Amino acid sequence: MAAPSENVPHVQIKFFTKMNRFSVADNAFSVPGHVGVKDLNSLLNTLINVDIDRDIGDTSIVFDFLIGGEFLRHSLAEHLQQKDISIEDVTEIEFILHHSAPQPENSLAHNDWVSCLQGNKKFIVSGCYDNTIKIWTLDGVCVLTIPGHSAPLKDITWLPSNNEKLIFVSASHDQTVLIWHWSVDDNSIDCVSCCRGHASSVECIDVDFTNTRLGTGSWDGMVKIWSTDTDRTAFDGENDGDPPKKKQKNDHKVSTKVPLLTLGGHKESVAAIQWTADNQLWTASWDHTLKLWDIETATQVNTINGNKAFLGVSYSKLNNTLVTASVDRHVRLYDPRVTDGSLVQGTYTSHTGWVSSVVWSKTDPNLFISGSYDQTVKLWDTRSPKAPLFNMSGHDDKILAVDWSIPDLILSGGADNNLKIFKYESQR
Repeated sequence: MAAPSENVPHVQIKFFTKMNRFSVADNAFSVPGHVGVKDLNSLLNTLINVDIDRDIGDTSIVFDFLIGGEFLRHSLAEHLQQKDISIEDVTEIEFILHHSAPQPENSLAHNDWVSCLQGNKKFIVSGCYDNTIKIWTLDGVCVLTIPGHSAPLKDITWLPSNNEKLIFVSASHDQTVLIWHWSVDDNSIDCVSCCRGHASSVECIDVDFTNTRLGTGSWDGMVKIWSTDTDRTAFDGENDGDPPKKKQKNDHKVSTKVPLLTLGGHKESVAAIQWTADNQLWTASWDHTLKLWDIETATQVNTINGNKAFLGVSYSKLNNTLVTASVDRHVRLYDPRVTDGSLVQGTYTSHTGWVSSVVWSKTDPNLFISGSYDQTVKLWDTRSPKAPLFNMSGHDDKILAVDWSIPDLILSGGADNNLKIFKYESQR
C-alpha cells in the first residue's frame, strides 16, 4: 500500500465478515482514498485471524470487498463518490473469499444443435436437433442415445427418483412431451407416457415443487399442466394416434396423457416456464410479457411488461426473485414482491447478442449464469451489476441452453453441436 501523505484524502474503514472461519478486530483504520482491492487485500491479510491452516508457501488469501452490498471495483474514493457516500464517515467493508474462475472441463460432441440439457448427481441428459436424447456420465461418457422424438428436442428435465430407475421428461418440436424411465443397472429405457394437447412445438417444461405436476409452454401460446403420475392414464395411445414406434419396448403400451389444465393469455410463443410455489408459476413469452398464474383458480394474477421478447426465466428459491433472458441482450432481475417502485431490481449488460438462457445457482442466492448468441457463458453476482464475474468461452456458435443443477459444474449447449462443461469451485 502506498505510503501515507498529508495531501492525500484518507478514509476511515472497518472490516467485517459473515464467514465464521475468519475474524478481524473491530477497529477503524485510516487508509488513502486511492487504495483499491489489491491494497485492501494486503492490509487485510496482515490483520485477519484464520481458523484454518494456510497453504505452506502461500500465506496470502485473496478476498473481494463489498460496500453497501456492492463489489468494490475501483478505488475506494471513486466508489464512495459514485454512491454518494461521505468520506467523513467510517465506511464498513465486508470481505468475502474471491471467486475462482470456472475452468473448462470437457466438451461433448453431438450430431446437431444441443438445445437443452440438465445434470443430476451422477448423470447429464441432453436433447439435440437430430431428434435424439443422450445420457452422459459426469466424466463425459455417453451411456445411451435415445431416438425417441420425431422432431428436434426443445427442453428436458429430470424428475426425482430412486437410484435404480431414473425418470426424465422431454419436450419436442413434434408437439409432444414424453416421460421416460431409465433403468441404470441394465441401461434400458422405457417411454411410459406421452403428453398430447399442444398445437405446436413444446418449447419449455418445468416440474412443480411437489414433483407431481408438469408445466409446459408452447409455440401455440398456451400453458398446460400435466400429472407426472405414470400410472394415471387419461386414455391409451390408440385413441389419439400411437407415439412413435421407437418409444415402445417389448410391446410396452405408452399411456397418452391429456392436460389437467390449459391456460391461455399469451399472444405469442411461451419460451420459458418456472414454478415458484405449489400452485403458482411464471411464464416468459415472445409477446414481451412475464405472467404469473394461479393453478388452483386457473387465473392470471400478474403481468410484467418487458421491452422485447423474453427467451428465458429462472426463479431462485433462495431469494424469491426472477432473472430473465431477452433478445435485447440484457439480463434483468425482477422482484415480483415489490409493491412500491420498480420491479426491476437490476439490469446486467455485457452480452452482445440475444440472451437465450439464464439459471440461478442452487446454493448461492447471489449467483446466476447466462448464455447468449454471442457464444459466451457469463457468471454473474447480483452485487456486481456493471460486469460479470467471469466470461466462459469455447463455443463456436450461438449458445442455446445453460444449466447449473450440479453446484460444481456449469453446463452449456450450443449450435456448434457441443455440450461444454466448466468446473466451478464454490466458496465455502
